[in-house]
Amino acid sequence: MLALLVLLQAAASYDPIVRDGIRLGAYPGAVLAVGTADSLLYLKGYGRLTWSAQSAAADPDSTLYDLASLTKVVATTTAVMVLVDRGRLELDAPVARYVPEFTGPGTGAITVRQLLTHTSGLRADLPLAAIRGARDAGALLRLAYAETPRFTPGSRVVYSDVNALLLGEIVRRTSGDALDAFVTREVFQPLGMTETRYRPGGGALRRTAPTGVWHGHPVAGVVNDPSAAKLGGVSGNAGVFSTARDMARFAQFVLRGGTAGDGRRLVRAETIRAFTTRAVYFGPGTEARALGWQALPTGERVSSAGSRFGPHSVGHTGWTGTSLWIDPDRGVFVVLLANRAFAPRSREPFTVVKGVRGRLADVAAAAIDARAN
Repeated sequence: MLALLVLLQAAASYDPIVRDGIRLGAYPGAVLAVGTADSLLYLKGYGRLTWSAQSAAADPDSTLYDLASLTKVVATTTAVMVLVDRGRLELDAPVARYVPEFTGPGTGAITVRQLLTHTSGLRADLPLAAIRGARDAGALLRLAYAETPRFTPGSRVVYSDVNALLLGEIVRRTSGDALDAFVTREVFQPLGMTETRYRPGGGALRRTAPTGVWHGHPVAGVVNDPSAAKLGGVSGNAGVFSTARDMARFAQFVLRGGTAGDGRRLVRAETIRAFTTRAVYFGPGTEARALGWQALPTGERVSSAGSRFGPHSVGHTGWTGTSLWIDPDRGVFVVLLANRAFAPRSREPFTVVKGVRGRLADVAAAAIDARAN
């Protein structure tokens, strides 16, 4: 009876918030996971994969969502963390040690750590025309290698997909394996993230939330990012698709300090702490960063982490409508996966989604606080 009461209370708190996003036209469906290091407190799907009443319902166990930039922490940053933990990669080494082609003016001082904290001085992204004009994956990577800093490295945070493209290539070269193969073998499989993958195909496409429309038909399973698409769907900045339950497993891995659900240790607890501790912050109005992760404060008037998550919280968001925030002090995480990029009916879907994320984080924090009292 107590468990049922707790579930009903959670539903009364979380459900109206997620449904508000659907009602306001930001996304046709979403999945939510809230939990702690050893418990899944709430897991639920809302709405459908498209706006059609005949579309499949969003399911937290089976619906695959394009994680977009959540790929940066779930895959790329974690792969870097594994390699650092094994002594195969040095954070303060110059990027050129691992990518010798990265030798343009001013790049010699840029380190792997600065790629992770987005303090490399590189611009936010490659020009869209250049991405589209690249003949193939190799040509796109050569564009990234030719980039030079627009700002003095280490002087400010400029969130950059170029940083993530370079990190993906560093993982590939350091591990000696394709990025997707290394991440799948060393991260997804040990954590039991059996539904998480790059380039979903076959039967998985029917349960993948679309993020675009082509000639009137929903497009699903194709990464919604031009750079990652040019790289064949496997990139350091985007490309991973996952479910809410699998993302919960990943969040629990972080909260447990580097161990999988079966007790297997993937990385040392001190390595997890090093990557999830705030590393740079340049003052009011700017965003703080950990290694790969966004930290607090986010520098936003309305934060996707809400207003109650603790000062040591880390998280990340994805352009398609995905997010993950972890409060290690409370020991709680919130995962929201939605397909905001699919034919939004709201004029400001990004603003709506950001508000939903923050409200969910606030409710989760309040629920944990109430349990502690």
